[in-house]
Amino acid sequence: MTPPPVQPPDALALDPARDRLWSAVRQGDERRAAVVVLDALEASADAETVLLDLIAPVQAKVGTEWAANRLTVTQEHTATAIHERVIAVLAHQSESRPETPDGPRVTVACVDGEWHALPARLLAEVLRLRGWRVDFLGAHVPTPHLIAHLHRTGPRAVALSSSVPTHLPTAHTAITACQAAGVPVIAGGAAFGPDGRYARALGADGWAPDARSAAAVLDRGLGRPGPPAVHRTVDDLPHLADQEYTIVAATTHQLVKQTLADLEDRFEPLRGYTERQRRHTAEDLAHVVEYLATSLYVADDELFTRFILWTADILTARGVPARSLDPALDLLALHLKDFPRACRTLAHAREALGNRTPPPTTPAPGKPA
Repeated sequence: MTPPPVQPPDALALDPARDRLWSAVRQGDERRAAVVVLDALEASADAETVLLDLIAPVQAKVGTEWAANRLTVTQEHTATAIHERVIAVLAHQSESRPETPDGPRVTVACVDGEWHALPARLLAEVLRLRGWRVDFLGAHVPTPHLIAHLHRTGPRAVALSSSVPTHLPTAHTAITACQAAGVPVIAGGAAFGPDGRYARALGADGWAPDARSAAAVLDRGLGRPGPPAVHRTVDDLPHLADQEYTIVAATTHQLVKQTLADLEDRFEPLRGYTERQRRHTAEDLAHVVEYLATSLYVADDELFTRFILWTADILTARGVPARSLDPALDLLALHLKDFPRACRTLAHAREALGNRTPPPTTPAPGKPA
């Protein structure tokens, strides 16, 4: 198990500032949030600590509170947007080591389809503070555009970020393409697993659990791979030869449509759903199938099981019976009865769901307990 990162001494003095920043972003008060962050910078004179031990944990709390149904989607988006703008203000206020024309250059980008750019932005700013020349490409960077950028700029390394595991197949393509261009890759973000197992499975040259660790890895150096003569996805993941991932991914729409129709016979409350509720149910089913396909891609049942248990907690927090997942998993297993790996993955999740201890119910934002 990877030990938690060691916080610098200044981080321990930031508890009051974290409380004030949380209060500001929760209320959508950008001006007050900026004041909190700039006051912390003046007090500590350490921008990296402010980024990683003030802003980062408060942003993590934003996600946790949304999942527990204590923040609305609008509040979550507002808080994230405030953090992005406050980071920009902080970047202009703090001083980094001066860049030199021959200094190390790095590209920081989110994989294609990944819109959660804040973790990558934090890394980009930390690297700038450490004297790197950083090309921050932001969210949702198509792989062909990323490779064109590498050929034009010749960075020492690429830092690829992804928070959502369903982007792992796309991340694999990006990792392989970067390495074929002769540029090593460090992967980071929740998508790659808490211990980096998926980064290793997809052939990344390095992995780090957080921005401070990633910067340390890059400071040490990743090395530069030679471009492989011939490289195919199945070379890294030989289990893909059974085509289960390919078929499930290609038939997601049909699986969702058929499962939703069959659910009306298995789950009686569905018959009384409004059109909006049915639309949300279809979206949830689509996520279930996407995570199942991703689990098949990396050959890890636990990836799918973690998602199902997380979904059950989300549904419970929102007053939706988590038992609605049971018939959905059973129906998917029926539709995929000729796919042994998929059936095993579904059965594993079904068993974990049966053993789950529900969290305490949380009232929706604005409603009394």
